Amino acid sequence: MNGNLFIVCAPSGAGKTSLVGELLNVDPQIRLSVSYTTRRPRPGEVDGREYHFVTEPEFAQMVARGDFLENALVHGNHYATSARWISEQRAAGHDIMLEIDWQGASQVRQLIPEAIGIFILPPSFEALLARLNKRAQDSPDVIAQRLAAARAEISHVGEFKYVIINDNFTEAAQDLISIVRAQRLLTPVQLARHSKPINRMKQGI
Repeated sequence: MNGNLFIVCAPSGAGKTSLVGELLNVDPQIRLSVSYTTRRPRPGEVDGREYHFVTEPEFAQMVARGDFLENALVHGNHYATSARWISEQRAAGHDIMLEIDWQGASQVRQLIPEAIGIFILPPSFEALLARLNKRAQDSPDVIAQRLAAARAEISHVGEFKYVIINDNFTEAAQDLISIVRAQRLLTPVQLARHSKPINRMKQGI
């Protein structure tokens, strides 16, 4: 049976990356898809770990070859997900986590309707602004652009199956972990993954 495909979206500064990182720390069964991007690496980022960093021409060639499951232009940079990697990992039964924006999520849902969408929100717009300023990674102009993009992103929250309010990090992380575990416990999933012992118990053996 194919592994679950989880899609996590959030406006910049909502804490998506930190929450997913906590999930990966406690759940070794789930694998994070590493996106491709034309954005330049930030200090401390490593190619192949945070992102696969490629040039604009390389990205265009990959799009033309059909290498991507989804791709989107976000904050002036291109981002995309490897179609082959996702297909191979799910076929092997691995659960996959995608960190993408609402545009990419929409594309993925069209191709993989069973994908599980999770949207992460800050407790307020004021809290989001404070977090962006605290990161000290962007200029005031860039922060203003991110806030404008956040308004557009949040308008799509109703398209997702789950919503997590990241007010308290520990509670929000537990919410994310609980969603992943609950999906694995759905009856069709359990019947498929544990068919032999369940059938034996049905027979009383």
